[in-house]
Amino acid sequence: MDVLQLARWQFGITTVYHFLMVPLTIGLSVLVAGMQTAWVRTGDRRYYKMTKFWGKLLLVNFAMGVVTGLVQEFQFGMSWSAYSRFVGDVFGAPLAMEGLVAFFVESTFLGLWIFGWDRLPKRVHLACAWAFSLATAVSAYFILAANSWMQHPVGVEFVDGKPTMRSIWAVLTNNTALAAIPHTIAGAFSVAAAFLVGVAAWHLWRKRKDDDEHRSVWRSSLRLGGWVGIVAFAVLAITGDTQGKLMFQQQPMKMASAEALCHTEQPASFSIIAIGDVRSQNCEDVKTFNVPALLSFLAHNDFSTEVKGVEDLVGEYQAKYGTNYPDDPALGELAGKPIDYVPNLPVTYWGFRIMIGFGAVSAGLGVLALWFTRRGRIPDTKWFPVVMLLGIATPFIGNSAGWVFTEMGRQPFVVAPNPTGVDGVWLFTAQAVSDLSTGELWTSITTLTLLYGVLAVIELVLMRKYVRGGVDGVLPPEKPEKPKGPNDSGSDSDEALSFAY
Repeated sequence: MDVLQLARWQFGITTVYHFLMVPLTIGLSVLVAGMQTAWVRTGDRRYYKMTKFWGKLLLVNFAMGVVTGLVQEFQFGMSWSAYSRFVGDVFGAPLAMEGLVAFFVESTFLGLWIFGWDRLPKRVHLACAWAFSLATAVSAYFILAANSWMQHPVGVEFVDGKPTMRSIWAVLTNNTALAAIPHTIAGAFSVAAAFLVGVAAWHLWRKRKDDDEHRSVWRSSLRLGGWVGIVAFAVLAITGDTQGKLMFQQQPMKMASAEALCHTEQPASFSIIAIGDVRSQNCEDVKTFNVPALLSFLAHNDFSTEVKGVEDLVGEYQAKYGTNYPDDPALGELAGKPIDYVPNLPVTYWGFRIMIGFGAVSAGLGVLALWFTRRGRIPDTKWFPVVMLLGIATPFIGNSAGWVFTEMGRQPFVVAPNPTGVDGVWLFTAQAVSDLSTGELWTSITTLTLLYGVLAVIELVLMRKYVRGGVDGVLPPEKPEKPKGPNDSGSDSDEALSFAY
């Protein structure tokens, strides 16, 4: 493999790994804040136990997310220095805002929440929970705004051969970002919901024949996860439709590749599944099961319009952006070579379907869990906890496939051109890589992969420990009651509970 391929593999491995932690943190932090709110408002100890248990798992995942996320910042300068110079004037503002939110607001209030159980009034402590959970979502907003600019550059003009930002407001309110943000947040809630359902179902089934004092914790957690997962999938479907329509306008090649639509059709059919080799852009050997005219509706909101195929789009891209790479030594082997404007068709086609399919399976498992636990029932079959535990992986797979599709479908651009012609800003991925040797990249890939492997083992061990420990494993030890003296304040004993770290 050459330098470009190695750099892309490195960024892909580390980014997908990091994103396994991100959606669980975003979704679970808000749900934990909601659990604590229910406890403060009702005084029901069930919600207190839920907050403690799921909060402990949240903290384990959050810590790993921070560690792996730092690598992303360094990679821009390490492997993608030309890219960093190109986008630096634009990315500086949203990434700085994200850093301020993540490292000041988020970390400050998270620290207060961890160590404030026995020191802060209940409502102040609850406010800390909401502050860090919402700050996590805001932090994601700034990252998604930066990523959306790569998909659809706005708010800039060319100065001395590189984009210079003229409107931070245009960058933050990019219509691509406004569609991506609710879609990503809904995906995060889908991940957190499946996590709640899987773990709670296992505990509920394991204690089905015992008079377990924590049974209400697991039942409430499972029911909460089931309903959140269903609502999240509905939001994913609506926001995904909005995103798809924007992509047909802004990155038509990506969406044509997602459908393996090699020839222009009017009206265009939606491919449910393909049989054959989708690697060739003429698709002569591919047979698909289609829904007639549905792709035209998804693209343009009607059932009769034309949708351009890969072969026609290649000609349009060549006319706009050239047939060959610049004859620049920095491009290495690609200098002066023909540009391949077609993304990896198997990755885009199947990635799109894996994203949708596993998201639907996750929601379906939520419905199944709600049905089997209705009216106080506890499933007695052995397959129930196994299926629900395996179901935890489904939204993770769907989320990862969605991001792989989004980023791979943009190729050969790292900053995709704006078809509206407003800015005329783009950058080929081959132009963005640093001047490194293959040996240097192999060294960093091997080191990071081994390091991430160790971190994965640590997280799994910790998660397993606290999941198996259940509620008893996270509650602070009971303190013996002391008779109140004349100088005692008489404060609520709940206020003195520690997070038992």
